[in-house]
Amino acid sequence: MEDGNGYDSSMEMEGGNGYNGEPTESCLSGFVDNGSRDSLRYYLSRRTVLEMLKDRGYAVALSEINLSVQDFRAIYGQDPDVDRLRISISHQSDPSKRILVVFCGPGIVKVNVIRSIISQIVNRDTLTGLILILQNQITSQATKAVGLFQFKVEMFQITDLLVNITKHVLKPKHQVLTDQEKEKLLKKYSIEEKQHNRHHCWTTTKQSPSLQPPWLNNHPHNYP
Repeated sequence: MEDGNGYDSSMEMEGGNGYNGEPTESCLSGFVDNGSRDSLRYYLSRRTVLEMLKDRGYAVALSEINLSVQDFRAIYGQDPDVDRLRISISHQSDPSKRILVVFCGPGIVKVNVIRSIISQIVNRDTLTGLILILQNQITSQATKAVGLFQFKVEMFQITDLLVNITKHVLKPKHQVLTDQEKEKLLKKYSIEEKQHNRHHCWTTTKQSPSLQPPWLNNHPHNYP
């Protein structure tokens, strides 16, 4: 019944029931994740990496990207083994380009971890890129060891991959610079190419577009 203020008392939730007589608990249950925190972190970060690789032109199946968190947990469990989360995939237009994604454990990444990763890589000569997903700090010695690899290595903190920032409506579209555009940009700002640290781009692009350095047109989603 409607009172003088236009309020319909028949819609009031009584006895724990929501609108249409449905229990409030059942309405809210769809928003509650009953799984483990770690499995959700791995699921979200792995999905973002797959989306990133697809943006770069790698042959990522949509079924992998669209995998639900429930199906992910059914495959990898509530406490996923990071070794099982690895992704090895070739470029769609150039199958000779192969990239490997490795999830590191929760501990500090030391030199022995890097050595273990490289020793486990099969057909190392055919690898053109490596992405390391970190959950902790990496030591200076381990960073130096990574720099000795013959292929390009990128490192991301798992917390930076929980959300795909390129999906945000306020995120501008980034495009890969041509060699000519890159040289013109480097000359304009009097910088050398080695001064631009690629694997830090992801966190930097969280800034407002007006605060972004101009070279961020070269977004990690678009790296070859």
